[in-house]
Amino acid sequence: MKEKKRVYEALVDGAMEGLTDQALCDFVKARCPNATSKKIVRASLLALIDPHLRDRNILDVIYALAIKHRLDDGEDGRAPSEQAANQNMPQLS
Repeated sequence: MKEKKRVYEALVDGAMEGLTDQALCDFVKARCPNATSKKIVRASLLALIDPHLRDRNILDVIYALAIKHRLDDGEDGRAPSEQAANQNMPQLS
């Protein structure tokens, strides 16, 4: 939990400084070298449910980063759920 809180704080601090997308991700990874995409997504969700965080721009930046990292978790560019769903789908010719 302590690691997730540090990633959360780095996310919020970076977003408050005006960082977005890859710059925000680099900022978080510089402050938390062990931050994985999964940890960034989970910390983003903490930020989104934090009742004290009310700045819409900061929330939008964090939300966009969470979505990007959630979708980037797939091995071949597709999300794991999409890969699983496509395994059992017949191929249309």
